[in-house]
Amino acid sequence: MVVGDFPVEVDTLVVGAGPGGYVAAIRAAQMGQSVTIVDKGNLGGVCLNVGCVPSKALISAGHRYEQANDSEDMGITAENVSVDFSKVQEWKGQVVNKLTGGVEGLLKSNKADIVKGEVYFVDQNTAKIMDDKQSQTYKFKNAIVATGSRPIELKPFPYSDRVLDSTGALELDEIPEKMVVIGGGYIGTELGGAYASFGTEVTILEGTEDILGGFEKGMTQLVKKRLKKKGVDVVTKAMAQGVEETDNGVKVTYEEKGEEKTVEADYLLVTVGRRPNTDEIGLDEMGVEMDDNGLIKIDKQCRTNLDNIYAIGDIVDGPPLAHKASYEGKIAAEAISGEKSEIDYLGIPAVVFSDPELASVGHSEDSAKEAGFEVDASKFPFGANGRALSLNDSEGFVKLITRQSDGLVIGGQVAGPNASDLIAEIGLAVEAGMTAEDLALTIHAHPTLGETVMEAADLAMGMPIHITK
Repeated sequence: MVVGDFPVEVDTLVVGAGPGGYVAAIRAAQMGQSVTIVDKGNLGGVCLNVGCVPSKALISAGHRYEQANDSEDMGITAENVSVDFSKVQEWKGQVVNKLTGGVEGLLKSNKADIVKGEVYFVDQNTAKIMDDKQSQTYKFKNAIVATGSRPIELKPFPYSDRVLDSTGALELDEIPEKMVVIGGGYIGTELGGAYASFGTEVTILEGTEDILGGFEKGMTQLVKKRLKKKGVDVVTKAMAQGVEETDNGVKVTYEEKGEEKTVEADYLLVTVGRRPNTDEIGLDEMGVEMDDNGLIKIDKQCRTNLDNIYAIGDIVDGPPLAHKASYEGKIAAEAISGEKSEIDYLGIPAVVFSDPELASVGHSEDSAKEAGFEVDASKFPFGANGRALSLNDSEGFVKLITRQSDGLVIGGQVAGPNASDLIAEIGLAVEAGMTAEDLALTIHAHPTLGETVMEAADLAMGMPIHITK
């Protein structure tokens, strides 16, 4: 890197090295662009370092502990099962380090230049990259902004050693005896459920009528049933009021049905959403158009109102999903290279690694009807699937949403074991314009969980095999 007053010239500057940014950088480099990617933090962003990956590692460890204590139905019992949480955290760190190291190798093998520092846009073709020692000017033809988001901090609940955001909850050096979670969205449900699997007494306070908004009630009911089995107290229509920190914990005040209540715990986890990182990097001064929430407005190719500035991921409209950011990163990089690639969100799945897992793609039954489709909703239960029964995990279902006129698959939902994996086949069907017959005629190995998709397709055709119509 050139140091001093001489600008470094690059085709594409990618700001942010999370799952949106690093994917955009790799794809841009593959398409012949000279690329510099910059981030003030570690490669992989929130997702790989303090989000998606470490949380799933913690969830998996919790399931292992839970299974060791609760497999009597299979004739398996264990005594004095213990958890060395420092080793759990060490293992989780190894998973993270392996993946972030892999990202660095991928970027380098694709000849993308990696720079650590903070970015400030001077104008539409110029940025300053600063670290503790120096500031370097970069001249770019195009820029892809992928700066991600951060947890929203509520004034009555300032973060501290006892009041945690999701990052703090993942870095605890102990298994709490008690934990209160404000927010029953996917982060609160996942992390609250993970610690409950380790034996923590968890209370989830959700302000709306149900946890996991956006998923059908029939799906969330399954999660609440499992949470109850773990000892989790889910309180809906509960408005958190404030927190008082004690010497060794917290006392949280909330209102339920007009009555003020309190609950004490070792820690309070606040998960009420995320805020886009679009401030303090010069976007306003450069004239990039945003909405009132700080989200950048983009077109179908992730281009902002400035034709050489692109934005992807959590800083644009839509759910803050890592795979959405990666998808948009590819679109932006290809658009810069002159391709006609455009975003189409219908095939983007939403997944919650709750217990059981929930996943959805395309239309739900309700959204399809609202969009004017006449549809069939065909639900096949895991309880009729041999593999689910052999896993001792047979609660839940696969539901296909098909257009009545021709059987076109326009959506689907999965609630049950491996829902996060099974949704991919339905997503492919939506993306490729497949029909229920296409899925039904695809030979699925037996016995597998994947057969549930085929069985739901058979049902959509009116000819189910393993359940009565």
